[in-house]
Amino acid sequence: MADGESELERYPVSGRFLMGRLRHAMSVEEKEILEGLASETRVLEPSEVVVKRGDVVNCSNILIEGYMTRSITEEGKRFIVGVQVPGDFVDLHGFALKRLDHDLAALGPAKIAYVPHERLEEVMVKWPHLARLLWFSTLLDAAIHREWIMKMEQLTASRRAAHIFCEIWHRLEMVGLGGPRGVRTPLTQADLAEMCGTTSIHMSRALGEMRKAGIAEFRRGNLHVDDRVKLEEYARFNSTYLYGEGLLGMGEELSVD
Repeated sequence: MADGESELERYPVSGRFLMGRLRHAMSVEEKEILEGLASETRVLEPSEVVVKRGDVVNCSNILIEGYMTRSITEEGKRFIVGVQVPGDFVDLHGFALKRLDHDLAALGPAKIAYVPHERLEEVMVKWPHLARLLWFSTLLDAAIHREWIMKMEQLTASRRAAHIFCEIWHRLEMVGLGGPRGVRTPLTQADLAEMCGTTSIHMSRALGEMRKAGIAEFRRGNLHVDDRVKLEEYARFNSTYLYGEGLLGMGEELSVD
């Protein structure tokens, strides 16, 4: 890497992949291989569906900018079952499954890179260590899903929303995008309701509870927090499941020998 050139300047497509987790385990060669996997990039319109449930897929997508959601619609009602942030390889599991059981769509404007599956097949054969790191990223999605399921059972609507705020904030920090007092997102009150399994009316009340208690203020997608510790305690948030620090923090276990 040239003097003064940052990771994101050298790897504009994949520079945030595994940042804050296992990017240190990637060799320069692996970073260059990953960067070269994309066949093209594309800017998405808000709410544009990239993959629809049941469609056969021949490529996977890296999220470069913006946010994306995973959602399932049943009996006319949409449920958001996951949110993706820049650096995520958002549908890598589609490489193995060939069809997704959910819709994948932009949340606000977003930018993605297409990675054809034949190029991923080549990675599996020629670069097994890089393949293992890609596998890690899909398992990380699974860890996040498990946490969402547990918190859905444990917490009230206001605390579930607070947990989502904490998670998104932390994940953005890991890839160099978090702010000191909160984050800016395209999330709406309706989106939060669909994430938390409640109605927009109940979510409005939940956000009002947090605002009155001085825990967090959420307006037009912007989260403002004066006391982050207070927010995390209210949400019963522990970032360990994100595999960035603590008991599950990634050290040198998967580094190149």
